[in-house]
Amino acid sequence: MASVAEDFKIEKSKTIEGVYIFKPTVHADLRGTLYTSFYNDIFREFIPADIHFKHDKFSLSKKHVLRGIHGDHKSWKLVTAVYGEIFQVAVDCRPKSPTYLKHEVFKINSENQQSILLPPGVGNSFLVLSESAVYHYKLAYDGEYIDADQQFSYKWNDDKFNINWPITNPILSNRDK
Repeated sequence: MASVAEDFKIEKSKTIEGVYIFKPTVHADLRGTLYTSFYNDIFREFIPADIHFKHDKFSLSKKHVLRGIHGDHKSWKLVTAVYGEIFQVAVDCRPKSPTYLKHEVFKINSENQQSILLPPGVGNSFLVLSESAVYHYKLAYDGEYIDADQQFSYKWNDDKFNINWPITNPILSNRDK
């Protein structure tokens, strides 16, 4: 049997300090595929010892839905696409960070199944590229969860980030407009 360390290839973001990309080893045979999306012993190395993953959220969205740029300054987020294809964007919104206002784009889909670990202060946004997609958030934080009314939000096409979105007219919530 393979060791836990062999379940993931872990890369450090080349753009945003504190962001990590977890690429699972996908096992395929005539039945389909199998991979590990989370293993506590591996992920514990990347977040503070006193912070724990507390809850998960799933978002089912249709093509051209864009969510975000949202975040807070206490939550760690492990995000991935369970189904479909996602244009994932991480934006450094930490004023004291050496990578402040920089962003990084990832394509997440059934071909790569990667998960992105976003530290507190890094804004999260995604656009659905496929007909539909299921997006998964795994959240770790100290204390109570910070909900939408206590989070920071930036307009999806804010000039200060200069994100090259693949569409110009996404489907947005009122909050994201």
